[in-house]
Amino acid sequence: MRRKIVLGAACMTLSGLTHAQSSVTLYGVVDEGLTFNTNANGSRLYAMQSGILSGSRWGLKGVEDLGGGLKAIFTLENGFDPGTGKLGQGGLEFGRQAFAGLSSPWGTVTLGRQYDLNVDFVGPLEAASQWAGNIGAHPGDLDNLNNAYRTNNAIKLKSVTYGGFSFSGMYSLGGVAGDTTRNQLWSLGAGYASGPLTLAVGYINARNPNLSFFGNATSGTPSATTANTAYPVFSGFLSAHTYQVISAGAAYNIGALTVGGTYSNIAFKGLGDTSSGPNPSGYRGNAIFNSAELSLKYQVTPTLLLGAAYIYTDGGSVSTATGKNEGATYHQGEVGVDYFLSKRTDVSLIGVYQKASGTDSRNRDAIASINNQSSPSSNDHQALVRVGLRHKF
Repeated sequence: MRRKIVLGAACMTLSGLTHAQSSVTLYGVVDEGLTFNTNANGSRLYAMQSGILSGSRWGLKGVEDLGGGLKAIFTLENGFDPGTGKLGQGGLEFGRQAFAGLSSPWGTVTLGRQYDLNVDFVGPLEAASQWAGNIGAHPGDLDNLNNAYRTNNAIKLKSVTYGGFSFSGMYSLGGVAGDTTRNQLWSLGAGYASGPLTLAVGYINARNPNLSFFGNATSGTPSATTANTAYPVFSGFLSAHTYQVISAGAAYNIGALTVGGTYSNIAFKGLGDTSSGPNPSGYRGNAIFNSAELSLKYQVTPTLLLGAAYIYTDGGSVSTATGKNEGATYHQGEVGVDYFLSKRTDVSLIGVYQKASGTDSRNRDAIASINNQSSPSSNDHQALVRVGLRHKF
C-alpha cells in the first residue's frame, strides 16, 4: 500500500513538471563601426566605436509557466565593447538589465536593475532609438530618452494593453537607513498605439541624482565630490537635490513615411546640495532645460530606410555665487541611411552636426558636445560621420 502511495505521488509530480513549460533564450547584438569626429578637444579623430546604432550586448531571458496564466520571468543583459572586449556600463557584469518578476493576464511586476518609463514609452519615438544611434541623442542625453542611465533596486509594474492603451509605474528604493527619501527614484509612463498613430508620455523624479542615477554605472561607490558625468551640457548642475524629466512623444505613419516628434522638460532642482554632488560655480535654485525634436523616417523599400531629424535644446538662466548664468542653446541636425543585408544584419551611415551658444553648466562659453564621445569640441561646433555594421542574434 505504501509503495502505491509513493508511486502515485511520483506520477503526480512528473505530471506537474510536464505541464510547467519553461525556456531560456540567449540573444544579443554586435554593433561595430568607424567614426570620424571633426573636433575632439581640438583635434580630428578617426576611431573604431561600437554600440552606436544599438548597444552591443548579450543576454539571457527566461520564462516558466506556473499555471493559471501566471509566469515567472527573468532577464540578465550584459553590455560590452567588441572592439576591446571590455565590459560596458562602468564594468558591471549585467549593467544593461538584471531583473526577475512575475507576469499574469493583468500585467507584470519585475524587480532589479531596469529602465525608467521615459525610456520605455517615449524613448522609442526618438530618432536616436530608431536610426540615428546614440550619437543622435539629445545633447548629453540629458533627458535619458536614449537610455544612457539605468535604475537600480527598482520595482516596476506594467499593465497589459487595453485597446491600444498601456501604462506603468516604477519605484526605486534608496536604501539609506533613517532617510527613506534619499536616493529614491520614481517614474510613471503611458502609451497609446492604434493604426498609424502612436502617443506616449513619461515622468521621472530622482533624489540625489548624481549618486542615485548618473553615478550608478559603476562597480564601486559613487562619490558626492565628483560629477558623475563628463558632459558640459549639465555636469555643472549635479549638486541638484532632485532631477526631474517630463516627456511626451508622438508618431504618425503616412504610407512609407513616419513623422515623429518628442518634447522633454528637464529640471535640476535644489542646486547647492553638496551631499549629492560638487558645486564649483555656487549654483542655487533650479536649472531648467527644454528639448524638442522633429524627425522624418522614410522606408524606401523593405530593406532601405532614410531618416532626418532636428533637435533644439534650450537651457534657462540660473543664479551663481557671483551673479547669473544665462544658459546655453544647442541646435543639432542629423541624417541617416540604414540598409538591411538580411533580417539580422544591416549597415548604416549616420551624420550629426551640433552648434552651441551661450553659457554652459560649467559657467563657461558653451561648447558642442555630441553624445557618446570621449571628448567634447574645443569650440561651439562639432560634426560626426559614422559607418557601421550591426548583427543581431
